[in-house]
Amino acid sequence: MDEERPRLWLLSGVVVVILVVLIGGYLAFRGGAESKLTVKSIPNDLTLTIDGQPIAANGEVKIKAGQHTLKGERDGFETYTQTVTAKGGDPLSVKMYLYANGPAGRSWVQNNPDQALEAEAEAGRKYDEIQRRLAAKYPVMRELPYVGPGFKATYGSSRSDPNNPEAISLKIRTYAPEGRTKALEWIEGHGYDPATLDIVWTTS
Repeated sequence: MDEERPRLWLLSGVVVVILVVLIGGYLAFRGGAESKLTVKSIPNDLTLTIDGQPIAANGEVKIKAGQHTLKGERDGFETYTQTVTAKGGDPLSVKMYLYANGPAGRSWVQNNPDQALEAEAEAGRKYDEIQRRLAAKYPVMRELPYVGPGFKATYGSSRSDPNNPEAISLKIRTYAPEGRTKALEWIEGHGYDPATLDIVWTTS
């Protein structure tokens, strides 16, 4: 009986080592697995690259795990760059929609109204998504615009982070000497801490 106990311990140890190797191998393989990236582009003839390498503007491509940079370009349209992260072989989907900003782009829009409408609809959907996230991040937005005694409160793009579409500044214009004080009272009265808000003060 005493002789069997070391054998059981040895057998248990071997089983544990095998399980660790198998699970670790599976996780390592899954972590390094390629992901399928599906891209839909408007205009459908734009030039699309991933990490600087050209790929089809519409269709599927396999990418390695990690971060990748997609860049869409076309004459007459804004250039757009987007970062995607692939992991575990999970599929990814991207809509690369560019918007006209020049004569060639406006001509394309006139000749391709269906694609232009789809791009507009996508822009509206993205705008609504951003507004929902902003409202969750900045509850004070629900109170705006607001006109109070000696001040008017609105919001706009962030002064401290102007390139971030999901950051805002609270813009307060004062019209009377007590305007600033009244505005601060209004902010605090709604349960917000002025110190946590990016406030831009102006006077007229």
